[in-house]
Amino acid sequence: MQKADKIYIIGFMGSGKSTTGRRLADFLKWSFVDLDELIEKKAGMKIRDIFSEKGEEYFRLSEAETLKETESFSNAVIATGGGAPCFGENMKFMLENGLTIYLKLPPDKLKDRLAKSGGKRPLLEGIGEDKLEEYISVKLGEREKWYSSAKLIIDCNKTAFNGLCNMVKKLIV
Repeated sequence: MQKADKIYIIGFMGSGKSTTGRRLADFLKWSFVDLDELIEKKAGMKIRDIFSEKGEEYFRLSEAETLKETESFSNAVIATGGGAPCFGENMKFMLENGLTIYLKLPPDKLKDRLAKSGGKRPLLEGIGEDKLEEYISVKLGEREKWYSSAKLIIDCNKTAFNGLCNMVKKLIV
């Protein structure tokens, strides 16, 4: 693999993309970019408001457009939204433009994390905690084909952050 100057962190909502991305950027002494934050800045509104006022289709188009803008970034770790790899040519774009890392967690662990933050996530609106794990399992099943095409798949139950850093260093040099 040629030297990568961008890392795209993908995975289901609640998998730790932003937290891991920030830590990895610090480790590499690179910049950190949260794709959702870029979208909010461009739109002048929160993601949940984009979903409720303009709809998911509008959001996904804006997400793809914003993702393409990262092509000019260098030495950047970019945390994407959970659905970003699954729409249009987004995953193909990320695979061609940087190192892609899938943070993989099972539905029960994701449920534990998301139960604490459900109100902030538009796709979880109206889903009770009793139905959350089932929803996650179904969505994860739909998205797995995109997620699993990442160049590096990290089982977050088995790989510590230091292990991730060592793998990344080997892959980006």
